[in-house]
Parts: sequence; structure tokens; C-alpha cells
Amino acid sequence: MDATLAPHAHDEHPSGLARWLTTTNHKDIGTLYLWFSLAMFMFAGALAMVIRAELFQPGLQLVDPMQFNRLTSMHGLLMIFGAIMPAFVGFANWQVPLMIGAPDMAFPRLNNWSFWLLPVAGALLLASFFVPGGALAAGWTMYPPLFMQGGIAYDMTILAVHVLGLSSIMGAINIITTILNLRAPGMTLMKMPLFVWTWLITAYLLVAVMPVLAAVITMLLTDRHFGTHFFNAAGGGDPVMFQHIFWFFGHPEVYIMILPAFGIVSTIIPTFARKKLFGYTSMVYAVSSIALLSFIVWAHHMFTTGMPVAGQLFFMYATMLIAIPTGVKVFNWVATIWRGSLSFETPMLFAVAVVCLFTVGGFSGLVLALVPVDIQLQDTYYVVAHFHYVLFSGAAMSIIGGVYYWLPKWTGHRYDERLGQWHFWLTTIAFNVTFFPMHFLGLAGMPRRIPDYALQFADFNQIASLGGFVLGAAQLLFVYIVVKCVRGGEPAGDKTWDGADTLEWTLPSPPPYHSFTTPPKID
Repeated sequence: MDATLAPHAHDEHPSGLARWLTTTNHKDIGTLYLWFSLAMFMFAGALAMVIRAELFQPGLQLVDPMQFNRLTSMHGLLMIFGAIMPAFVGFANWQVPLMIGAPDMAFPRLNNWSFWLLPVAGALLLASFFVPGGALAAGWTMYPPLFMQGGIAYDMTILAVHVLGLSSIMGAINIITTILNLRAPGMTLMKMPLFVWTWLITAYLLVAVMPVLAAVITMLLTDRHFGTHFFNAAGGGDPVMFQHIFWFFGHPEVYIMILPAFGIVSTIIPTFARKKLFGYTSMVYAVSSIALLSFIVWAHHMFTTGMPVAGQLFFMYATMLIAIPTGVKVFNWVATIWRGSLSFETPMLFAVAVVCLFTVGGFSGLVLALVPVDIQLQDTYYVVAHFHYVLFSGAAMSIIGGVYYWLPKWTGHRYDERLGQWHFWLTTIAFNVTFFPMHFLGLAGMPRRIPDYALQFADFNQIASLGGFVLGAAQLLFVYIVVKCVRGGEPAGDKTWDGADTLEWTLPSPPPYHSFTTPPKID
């Protein structure tokens, strides 16, 4: 028989760098996403450390105002597009095929491409620090007319965001196709684990809003270089139109960063309560309604732009409506914990912290939804406190909890539980010390994105900076724990978490046989 036709004749498995560059294995690609996310998280966190060092006392210490704005802009862009979103895509790559009984993602080569676009875009963003004029200083929201006056760094930012968006859309298409087409026999949509549901809905949101972001930054680009006047008032354009289009993307984007977190928390809590998730169906409907409502609340970011009272009222009521399905989710998590057989390993600690602290962020969001209050608090540190309670204690802490939960599954080793608990308490306490005082700074009127401030704000800023430094240092411990676990340690065994690992499958009977390390034997 011709050697070219022999089975497995071309089954060489590349190793080293070639393996990671060419891999189409969903686990490898999930791992790449998670390492990339961790690198960006640490870098963006380092920028935050410089910001907090500058704000430790009034006056200008380390950076000039323009450099300070560059730090805040880059911190925001890297945390959103470089850290949080890739981490959740990494979880999806690792867990979705395992949870639905699929051999891999639907489009493995597309999966590889969608990852490798990320380092390119990340490098473009970071390189903008080193071009003449320095990195983006107009805020991560890229508002005109500020955005019209920058140098080449602004064009590099536009290109980087385009590439990041392209990666997100391809990843989302892959996830949707995988979930809809590759489920194990017998797994109907309403039997899928909630993590899979949250990612299905998130992927639809990504496909819907990423082209909107691409459109608006392309309009910015043509305004900057090709003589159009979309947002140039002198040429008959409207700078506020940019805000409408941008936030039509931006608000669903917030839910893109939080819905997978809900899925992770809904996986961890039942495991450590030794109970099934309370109200599965209502959770699915709650996630779906949050996603739908996220499209009609964008202008609550714009209450101070002079919109008509009728518009303000509509967006105020629509925003408050989102609190209802969110409240359903929190109630269901608490009901799952209620009278469960609880144990508090590190993943459970993070999940409980997410439920408590994300609720604080939700309440401050309700406060900001009230038009007369928001007009006072717009662009103050109250807003900074609000979105960090949503995005750090909601998204980032659920990512960290998910890493602890699945590390034994991914590596075959147990992580160091004692160090994990230290990491949890340091992170949670330092986070609250950092961001809780910002509510008071905002209520007292301190504006965001400024490197200098009045003496009356000094004490709270000093407390926040000290908390921030501890929070940053605690994440170095996290990196150490992860690396130590990957390199070896106590074997994880078949059932890492005593009792409820099987809840990952919601089929009434055991799932069909799948060995995810070797291909199935086909006669």
C-alpha cells in the first residue's frame, strides 16, 4: 500500500514553539489565551500602580498630566481587550467542548488564527508608547474632538482595536457553531451547563456589537485623514453622535465581560454547596433578558450631553430594569448556598466574594442610573468605584476563582490551598481598601483622569493608593501559585472537589464515552 495512504502516516506532533504556533487543539488554544491574558493583566496592573503612586499625594510627582492620561487610557484598553475578554475566551475554549461532549471546537484553524491576532494587536498597542508624541491620551473611549489632535499613536490604537475586534468576532462565531452543532446526544439546550449558556449569549452579543465599534473607529480614522466630518462640528458633524455609536457598542460590551463570570460562579457555587443550582431555568431567562436589555441602555453614559428629558427618562427606567434579572441571579446563588453542605476552598471563597462585591457594584450602578444624581457624579471617582466593583470584583475575581477551580483539571496537579487562601484574603481586603474610598471621593466631587487634586481629597487617595499597592503585590502571589501548580505538585485525582464534580454534566444519565486525550477508536 502507498505510504501516503497509510493511516497516521502524517501524525507527527510538532513540539516546542511550533506546537504552540500551529496548534488547533482547543485545550492548547485555551491555555494560550489564559497566559496572554495573565501577561496583559500584570502589565495593565503595573500601569495602575504608577497611577496610584502619582495620586498618593497632591501635586505632580512622577508623570506630567499628558503622560498620566496615557497611563489611564492604556490601562483601560489593556484590561478590557487584553486581560478580561481573552481570559473568558480561554475558559470557553477549554471548558465548552468538555461540557457539551464535543471533540473540539467547530473551526479549529479559525480558533488558532483568532488567538494569534491578539499578540499582534497587543504589541501594536504597547508600541504606541514609543512613537513620537506617546500613546493614546484621549481616554480609552476615544472621544472626539480630543481624538482628532493626536499623533500616529492614535492611528495605531485604531488599528489595534480593529484587530482585537476581528479576533473577538471569529472566536464568537466558533463558540456559537460549536454549542449549536456539536453537543453530545441527549444534551438539549435546557440541559447545558450554565457556563455554556452564558457563553452562547455572550458570543451573540459579540457578533452584534463588535462591527459597531469597527464602524465608529473607522469613521474616526476617515475624519482624521480623509477629510470627512462625521464628528467635526466645524464641518457639520456631531461629536455627540460618536458617543451614541460608541456606547451602543460599549454597554453590551460590559455584559460581554460579566456574563461568562456569572457562568463561572454558577459552576463553582453548586460544587461547594453540594447541591444543584437553584432555579436553572430562571437563570437562563435572566441571562437572556440582561443581554437583550443591554442594547437599550447605552445613553445612561451620556446624561450630561444635553439629551431631551424624555430620552433621559427612558434610559433611566431601562437601566433600572436590568436590576431585576440581575437580582434573580443573586437570589438564585444565595438559595443554592442556603442549607448546602458547604466547604470554603479558594474557588468558593472567590465565588462568594463575587456575589457580595458585584452586588455592591450593582447598587452603585442603580445610583448612577438616576438622572439628577448622575449629573452630579458624572466623570467623578464614584463612577471609577462603580465600574471597578463590577469589573474587578465581578469579572476579574470570577476569572481568578475559575482558574483555581479548573487548574487541577487542566494540569493534573493540586494548587497550594494555603497560598490560595492567602491570595484570596489579600486580594479581597486590598480591593475594598482601594476602591471603596473612591465612592466618597466621587461624592465629594473629585473628577477622574486628573494627576493633581485639592488637598481635601488627600487622605482617601492615600488609603486607596496603599490598598492598590497591596492588591498589585497579591497578584504576584497568584502568578507564583499558578506556575508552581503547572510545574507539578500533588496529583489531582479523578475527583478534585469532593462530592459534586459530576454537576458539570447536566445530562440525567452519564455522558457518552469521550477520552479527550486520545482520539476515539473507530472500527
